[in-house]
Amino acid sequence: MQVEMELDKKVMENTVIEVLKTIFDPEIPVDIYELGLIYNIKVDDDVNVFIEMTLTSPACPVAETLPVEVEEKVAGIKSVQSAKVEIVFDPPWDKDMMSEEAQLELGFI
Repeated sequence: MQVEMELDKKVMENTVIEVLKTIFDPEIPVDIYELGLIYNIKVDDDVNVFIEMTLTSPACPVAETLPVEVEEKVAGIKSVQSAKVEIVFDPPWDKDMMSEEAQLELGFI
């Protein structure tokens, strides 16, 4: 039973990641997951989703709206009971946190 629940959580986590890949930073043409803004995704036994994320800078112009968009889109996934985003700045984001795909897209490599 425990193995089945862990598999279900992994499937839900992957679904959350797919949704996060549809949300883009308005200033950078890369989704927030590939950009490295998502630090942690946790799905509990009741299918509440907790996301720890950062912004490219504390003065980011979408600091008020981006976390709300993430919560709304994740909460809209079938069987998710709730979604909560916590914004953190430790560790501070830098371009090395981007996926190789994102770095190629932006010409960093």
